[in-house]
Amino acid sequence: MSRRSSAAPSPAGSEPVNNDASSSKDRVVEDKQKKLLSADTGHFSLVRALHLADLVTELNVMSVFSSMRYCLGDSTQYRDLWIALSFMPFGLFFDFMDGKIARWRRKSSLMGQELDSLADLISFGVAPASAAFAIGMRTPLDHLFLTFFVLCGLTRLARFNVTVATLPKDVTGKSQYFEGTPIPTTLGIVALMAYWVSRDWVLADIPWGVVGEPGSLLEFHPAVGLFVLHGCLMVSRTIHIPKP
Repeated sequence: MSRRSSAAPSPAGSEPVNNDASSSKDRVVEDKQKKLLSADTGHFSLVRALHLADLVTELNVMSVFSSMRYCLGDSTQYRDLWIALSFMPFGLFFDFMDGKIARWRRKSSLMGQELDSLADLISFGVAPASAAFAIGMRTPLDHLFLTFFVLCGLTRLARFNVTVATLPKDVTGKSQYFEGTPIPTTLGIVALMAYWVSRDWVLADIPWGVVGEPGSLLEFHPAVGLFVLHGCLMVSRTIHIPKP
């Protein structure tokens, strides 16, 4: 959801500290990481470039495989579906913890900065869309709407990475607001899908039914509109959500 920073924030109410020695050290570390990533140093050079925070970030991908297992198994047994839905809130926990770990160890990486956004896209974009497909939003038009949702999440994260330096900052140097709804807010849809699963409202029993001639290209589930709406909110330029 946000890029990590290995520098400790200045106390609330004070001006940001301009520490030339710290900045110079950060540049040296960054140059070292770039050299390590670009050098041909063997099969495990990428592993050595990772820090503990990066490994925590990569734990965010497990939900998608559980949704796949549900699609391949007994549709009346929801174990894999529950696993898929349960991993998504853990994705938010991991997203929070990897930044904490980076600040605690006072160590972050260039790889970690990119992994942060990629993991958020999987945890809060691809994984919810995969769960929606698993519970029954499987028509061609459903696929198009779910793809739109994932692409909105991708665009929202890319825009954040590009514009975060230009957003207004508080005295600690932290951005004052999110532009568009943060991608982890898709957990609201995840919670709704979990409720549907608890009531056996899946596949043919998805709330609001289906619209269009069965088997036609125009057939879709109105429930997929929740993903379309949320995608539009994520890429909005006028919605400003204050940062906690």
